Amino acid sequence: MPSPYDSDPRLGELVVSQHELDVRVAELGRQITLDYAEHPPLLVGVLKGAFMFMSDLSRAIDLPVEFDFMAVASYGSTTRTSGVVRIVKDLELDLTGRHVLLVEDIIDSGLTLSYLRRTLLARDPASLAVCSLLVRDHYEVEDLDLAYVGFRIPSDFVVGYGLDVGERYRNLPFVCHLIAEPEVRR
Repeated sequence: MPSPYDSDPRLGELVVSQHELDVRVAELGRQITLDYAEHPPLLVGVLKGAFMFMSDLSRAIDLPVEFDFMAVASYGSTTRTSGVVRIVKDLELDLTGRHVLLVEDIIDSGLTLSYLRRTLLARDPASLAVCSLLVRDHYEVEDLDLAYVGFRIPSDFVVGYGLDVGERYRNLPFVCHLIAEPEVRR
């Protein structure tokens, strides 16, 4: 059955297929299960982009994990970061003494991750690790202190599997390039 997105002229080349996502998320879940066997983590999802990834990842982790969510803003409705990160929705749970796994959709400029790490570390967790579905090729994983990475991708703007532009395309079961327009209007 054809998808309504099959003829969408804004959707470009496939970056990560649904099958590749399924396989890699299962691998990440197995590794997290091993790494946190003694201390099941509190998964902190960064809304809205990471919700699909976190949902699938949590089901691949064979431990009694807990969930909380934060929402931050740095993009608005454009394809370029504003350079300013602000918390739109904060956590409800106390992180003190907890093993926290921050779940991100994509590491782009590193600005949001840096801000979130500082903010969460100030709340005195027992440990803080980061799991990101996607990381841009031009960033060194070691520099960003990432424990788990799904895929390294080129710098082109991507949508799908939770990632959006102007709240569209989040529900795609894959990740693909977004073909740029002279100006993105929302």
